[in-house]
Amino acid sequence: MAHLSHGNDALLARVRRIGGQVGAVERAMQCDSSCAEILQLVAAVRGAVNGLLDEIIADHLQAHVAHPALSDAERAQGAEDLLAVIRRYAK
Repeated sequence: MAHLSHGNDALLARVRRIGGQVGAVERAMQCDSSCAEILQLVAAVRGAVNGLLDEIIADHLQAHVAHPALSDAERAQGAEDLLAVIRRYAK
């Protein structure tokens, strides 16, 4: 995904924050935290991952589907790649 290189540092920072959130879930489970607390932590992780996915999808659309310099074949491939991800996510 070379097109992500322009914002790679910001995306990597988001991934690291998500990793920290996942670690918080693990620690909460090891410390016998309440179900409500663990659910809140898991919901926060899910929201963070969804936000990351949204940003990468938007970048993919701009670079691999909507970019005016793309050929029809490149657009079709970009759309096919995105559709595969959406189908996997929707399961």
